[in-house]
Amino acid sequence: MRLAESLERKGLRSVADLLFCFPREYEDFRDRRAIADLEADVAQTIVGEVIEVESKGGFGKSRVGVVVEDQTDALRAMWFNQAFMRDKFHPGQRVQFSGKPKRKGLRWEMVHPRVAWLEDTDDSAGEEGLLAVYSLTEGVSQHHMRRLVAAAVTAHADTPTEVLPAPLRDQYGLPGLADALRWIHAPRNEAQRDTARRRFIFQELLVLQLALAARRLQHRLGFRAPELAVDRQLDARIRRLFPFELTAGQEKALAEVATDLALDTPMNRLVQGDVGSGKTVVALYALLACVANGYQAVLLAPTEILARQHAATLASLLKVSRVRSRLLVGGLAEREKAEVRAGLVAGDIDLAIGTHALLQEKVRFAKLGLAVIDEQHKFGVRQRAALRQGQHSPHYLVMTATPIPRTLCMTQFGDLDVSVLDGLPPGRQPVSTYVVRPAEASRWWEFVRKALRDGRQAYVVAPLVEESDATAAASVEESLRALAEGELADFRLGLLHGRMNASDKDAAMEAFRLRETQVLVSTTVIEVGVDVANATIMTVVSPECFGLSQLHQLRGRVGRGMHAGYCGLLVPEEPAEAALQRIEAFAATTDGFALAELDFRMRGPGDLFGERQSGLPPLHIADLARDGEVLVEARNAAADLFATDPGLKHPDHAALRRQMLRRYGASLDLGDVG
Repeated sequence: MRLAESLERKGLRSVADLLFCFPREYEDFRDRRAIADLEADVAQTIVGEVIEVESKGGFGKSRVGVVVEDQTDALRAMWFNQAFMRDKFHPGQRVQFSGKPKRKGLRWEMVHPRVAWLEDTDDSAGEEGLLAVYSLTEGVSQHHMRRLVAAAVTAHADTPTEVLPAPLRDQYGLPGLADALRWIHAPRNEAQRDTARRRFIFQELLVLQLALAARRLQHRLGFRAPELAVDRQLDARIRRLFPFELTAGQEKALAEVATDLALDTPMNRLVQGDVGSGKTVVALYALLACVANGYQAVLLAPTEILARQHAATLASLLKVSRVRSRLLVGGLAEREKAEVRAGLVAGDIDLAIGTHALLQEKVRFAKLGLAVIDEQHKFGVRQRAALRQGQHSPHYLVMTATPIPRTLCMTQFGDLDVSVLDGLPPGRQPVSTYVVRPAEASRWWEFVRKALRDGRQAYVVAPLVEESDATAAASVEESLRALAEGELADFRLGLLHGRMNASDKDAAMEAFRLRETQVLVSTTVIEVGVDVANATIMTVVSPECFGLSQLHQLRGRVGRGMHAGYCGLLVPEEPAEAALQRIEAFAATTDGFALAELDFRMRGPGDLFGERQSGLPPLHIADLARDGEVLVEARNAAADLFATDPGLKHPDHAALRRQMLRRYGASLDLGDVG
């Protein structure tokens, strides 16, 4: 009963759960030798019987030795400062040790070998070479998991319904389900292991790609959007508002957006570009095209700071136009919010700029034609759907200044068409980046002081709002105190972080824009969108706490005016080697797309975007950073299936359809597709 409860905590409630609880890794015991035939400093495996267990020393200085012998010789295994190992062995046990042996006097010795207690496992598992290792939970040992899974595979590997049609398996060289289940849990060699894993990775990614294709199809067939035509006259009127020449990337994106807006099916387009690539121009073009066609438009931003900045930018550009725009954010007085909501439902407001406050149920629109969403990963599928009213949908244009790795574009953003802005507008200044070690910190601060005396401004960013016992990373409040009393004592410093109320945040940003403060000491609340042309220096304290894409966003806050930008990364006394490699890689390039791919490989998708709101279930066996080639195959296969059988209504595809709807029906709001 206790084992059943432990298994349920791990989500294992049925035989099917056991069959599809895949190993996290495998122990390779194929180079199995008699003790007498061992070779020094080469990974090998021996099997023997425990004849002696010894333990010496106390806490912090313990040593456990276990002597085993086979028919040819004896070997001692040693564990240092792991006194608990003493209780795991007793004379007469049959055990398997894997490691690199060394000769100590007349006897072979292994230090901290991997162990399999063969009396507790199926002996044949080790004999065949690759032994499955499962993720565990309290109360469940590897012994229990191996026994339970082996029993489930033996009795029921042929029971689950095959999901992948035979032609598809043949096309991509995939084994049938029963063979794949046997091979993934008890492979006789790498070929069986890798073939089985590839089949399940392909299947998992295929089901996701089918769900995304179904969502695209449902969006195209199930909803009608207004046709927002952009003729030459309207195009010229909008372009007159931009006092600069557009880049080739911007021109291409504008053409794609204009084509989408003219259709009666909702645009669903993602515009991604490097820091400073000019995404706001594309957004403004779409917003004004919508309003000119007699429809309302909204611009959604993830923070009040960014929403207010967008509102100020639009107000400046539209000061001679008849476009009626209003701001709706959480920090407004309730009376003002009610006034904006009334104006939206009455059609008295053409353009609304705001935060999640625009997504509340009580916000209704008279005639919504377009939603532009800044920083797409902060919103997600459900937040977009909240703006839809009945079968009428606005066009959607979503933007991100965080370049997205290709595999993420095909998964988390796979229901969107993608435009890429890959050039920087004229006038953007280069940003030089430096890794500043403790011994060089005084020189860096002298450089900062000189720039401030020359009339420039600077940011200092720390990862924490307050000091924490859990980490030695710097806090923004401690950084402010230290700088005010030390390196920047002669200058005017301001403070900005996410826990401040809206009015205090606005006051801090306004003081910085007006140059009343020379240095803004902040958390990553300034990461996206904040634009002060006179700020030329970014100092990041404890950069090891940030992802590369986040550092790139911070670096993008400088070099936005007439003067070159500089970014200093103040590393701690002895940073971890992996962290230092990441920071040095960041300093070596300003290519945001290359950094995004590197960050993705090193840290994974979760760290790239933090807590996403799309609600997609996690992948069980596929790894987007590792399985990019299989993902491309799965995407192609999904496209082929939907081209020949939209909605997967053919009987051969019924199992795939059921699995797609069971896995993603709720998270992607999939109804009856096709």
